[in-house]
Amino acid sequence: MTRSPLLMSLRDLPQRACARIAAIVPHAMPDAVAQRLEELGFVPGETIRVVARGPFGGEPIAVQVGFTRFALRRAEAERVMIDSASVRGA
Repeated sequence: MTRSPLLMSLRDLPQRACARIAAIVPHAMPDAVAQRLEELGFVPGETIRVVARGPFGGEPIAVQVGFTRFALRRAEAERVMIDSASVRGA
Protein backbone atom coordinates (compact mmCIF):
# COMPACT_ATOMS: atom_id res chain seq x y z
CA MET A 1 0.00 0.00 0.00
CA THR A 2 1.42 3.38 -0.99
CA ARG A 3 0.80 6.47 1.05
CA SER A 4 -0.20 9.71 -0.61
CA PRO A 5 1.85 12.67 0.59
CA LEU A 6 0.31 15.09 3.04
CA LEU A 7 0.34 18.47 1.39
CA MET A 8 0.71 21.88 2.92
CA SER A 9 0.89 25.33 1.42
CA LEU A 10 4.19 27.11 0.93
CA ARG A 11 2.61 29.92 2.93
CA ASP A 12 2.83 27.68 6.04
CA LEU A 13 6.47 26.63 5.59
CA PRO A 14 8.61 28.09 8.39
CA GLN A 15 11.45 30.51 7.67
CA ARG A 16 14.76 28.83 6.71
CA ALA A 17 12.99 25.50 6.07
CA CYS A 18 13.35 23.52 2.84
CA ALA A 19 10.79 21.24 1.22
CA ARG A 20 9.94 19.59 -2.08
CA ILE A 21 7.25 21.10 -4.30
CA ALA A 22 4.40 18.62 -4.81
CA ALA A 23 2.05 20.63 -7.05
CA ILE A 24 0.90 24.03 -8.19
CA VAL A 25 -2.83 24.37 -7.49
CA PRO A 26 -4.72 26.93 -9.60
CA HIS A 27 -7.38 29.01 -7.85
CA ALA A 28 -9.49 29.28 -11.02
CA MET A 29 -9.40 28.14 -14.62
CA PRO A 30 -7.41 29.55 -16.26
CA ASP A 31 -5.08 30.81 -13.53
CA ALA A 32 -2.36 33.02 -15.01
CA VAL A 33 -0.50 33.22 -11.68
CA ALA A 34 -0.24 29.43 -11.34
CA GLN A 35 0.90 29.16 -14.95
CA ARG A 36 3.55 31.84 -14.43
CA LEU A 37 4.86 30.12 -11.29
CA GLU A 38 5.34 26.92 -13.30
CA GLU A 39 7.10 28.87 -16.07
CA LEU A 40 9.47 30.35 -13.48
CA GLY A 41 10.52 26.89 -12.22
CA PHE A 42 8.04 26.14 -9.45
CA VAL A 43 7.54 22.56 -10.63
CA PRO A 44 6.90 19.30 -8.76
CA GLY A 45 10.09 17.74 -7.43
CA GLU A 46 12.04 21.00 -7.08
CA THR A 47 13.36 21.98 -3.67
CA ILE A 48 12.18 25.30 -2.29
CA ARG A 49 13.47 27.23 0.73
CA VAL A 50 11.89 30.11 2.63
CA VAL A 51 14.64 32.73 2.91
CA ALA A 52 12.77 35.51 4.72
CA ARG A 53 9.37 36.97 5.49
CA GLY A 54 8.26 40.57 5.47
CA PRO A 55 7.77 42.31 8.83
CA PHE A 56 4.07 43.12 8.50
CA GLY A 57 1.86 40.06 8.22
CA GLY A 58 4.73 37.97 6.85
CA GLU A 59 4.37 39.38 3.35
CA PRO A 60 6.16 39.16 1.01
CA ILE A 61 7.70 35.71 1.41
CA ALA A 62 11.20 35.45 -0.05
CA VAL A 63 11.86 31.95 -1.39
CA GLN A 64 14.67 30.28 -3.26
CA VAL A 65 14.21 27.71 -6.03
CA GLY A 66 17.55 26.48 -7.34
CA PHE A 67 19.83 29.53 -7.44
CA THR A 68 17.03 32.03 -7.99
CA ARG A 69 15.18 34.01 -5.33
CA PHE A 70 11.61 35.22 -5.64
CA ALA A 71 9.33 37.41 -3.53
CA LEU A 72 5.80 36.02 -3.38
CA ARG A 73 2.60 37.39 -1.95
CA ARG A 74 0.66 35.09 0.37
CA ALA A 75 -1.97 34.50 -2.34
CA GLU A 76 0.76 33.33 -4.72
CA ALA A 77 2.42 31.14 -2.08
CA GLU A 78 -0.92 29.44 -1.37
CA ARG A 79 -0.86 27.98 -4.88
CA VAL A 80 2.43 26.16 -4.21
CA MET A 81 1.75 22.90 -2.40
CA ILE A 82 4.65 21.11 -0.73
CA ASP A 83 5.08 17.58 0.54
CA SER A 84 5.01 17.96 4.34
CA ALA A 85 7.11 14.79 4.73
CA SER A 86 9.97 16.51 2.88
CA VAL A 87 10.24 19.53 5.21
CA ARG A 88 13.74 19.95 6.70
CA GLY A 89 15.69 22.49 8.66
CA ALA A 90 12.95 24.57 10.23
